[in-house]
Amino acid sequence: MTVKPLGDRVVIKNVEAEETTKSGLILAGTAKEKPQMAEVIAVGPGGNVDGKEITMQVSVGQKVIYSKYAGTEVKIDGEELIIVRQNDILAIVE
Repeated sequence: MTVKPLGDRVVIKNVEAEETTKSGLILAGTAKEKPQMAEVIAVGPGGNVDGKEITMQVSVGQKVIYSKYAGTEVKIDGEELIIVRQNDILAIVE
């Protein structure tokens, strides 16, 4: 099944968080923070959204950092995805 976002929406998939700290300590499952880095899976067309012309600035395959509690979590074909608005994406990681 494919997901095709509408308007200025972007479908992202979380990138797994590090399980060890820089000093080598292994983190327990409850100690890990919700990851804020994700890979872009699908991008909406942009266009006229809420009376404003929106140009999409992200593309499929890019790694991005998004707002901590942004978006709607969905599970499709066993994969956990998040649908966010483009303005919830804070940066592109290169």
